Amino acid sequence: SKEWNSKIFKGIIEAAGRDHLILSDPQTGTRYLLLMVYLDYVTFDEEIEYDYPYGAAPGLSVYPPR
Repeated sequence: SKEWNSKIFKGIIEAAGRDHLILSDPQTGTRYLLLMVYLDYVTFDEEIEYDYPYGAAPGLSVYPPR
């Protein structure tokens, strides 16, 4: 929308961290690096499968405090 300066990205989640999300569009081969500082929310049209990093449990932070 013009009011919110929003953009839609469609693709496959390649990686995700606490500060970024990497998507790839298999139709164009384009990869997107989305920084969480600029990202308000993400919606998915289907269930996603994501492997948490080794030693991490869903919902628990394994990063040291800043």
